[in-house]
Amino acid sequence: MIAGPPRDAAVGAAYDSRAAEYIALAGGVEQLASADREEIEAWAGTVRGRILDAGCGPGLWTRHLHDGGHEVLGLDMSERFVAHARAHHPGVAFRHGTFAEVPAQDAAFGGILAWYSLIHMPPSDVAGILGEFARVLAPGGSLLIGFFDGTPREAFAHAVAPAYYWSPEALGELMTESGFEITDGSRRERQPGEASVRPHASVTAVRLR
Repeated sequence: MIAGPPRDAAVGAAYDSRAAEYIALAGGVEQLASADREEIEAWAGTVRGRILDAGCGPGLWTRHLHDGGHEVLGLDMSERFVAHARAHHPGVAFRHGTFAEVPAQDAAFGGILAWYSLIHMPPSDVAGILGEFARVLAPGGSLLIGFFDGTPREAFAHAVAPAYYWSPEALGELMTESGFEITDGSRRERQPGEASVRPHASVTAVRLR
């Protein structure tokens, strides 16, 4: 666990201020890249136990995982996103909270999805967040992180809040130091028509027993 930095509140407030705009742009899975959906679905098929959608936004992936037969909790720093998710996805669990102190007991989840949710965290905070993820993930549980591929820790101008690039190698090193074993890493260029033009990357790992 790490101390909850005020930067978490700042990120939540930034998304609160533009929640309606974000939801209009990417409020449903059908608006996002099919490659993302295929990657997340394949990963979820390997998870045994409850899934935490860390940084769930308006709840699109949370609902998608729920509809796929998984027990899932959506967690987000934006109160407006959580309110929208609860209103539009009845029967799915959502919580407002921080990655610094995930509101769950030790080993509560079999899987954690952090899909473009760590990009706003200052690089100096990421190791602590990964440690918190390790705390709430059961031994043998799986973590999938999606992010923008680029020079590790380099800031870039995001439309909502300051954000940072990572690489599978640099993020994988931090994950290993936090008690994870890397099982996969991937990169791909964006295709015409996708919501984002920046290159995509992901890392999958399991918490060591």
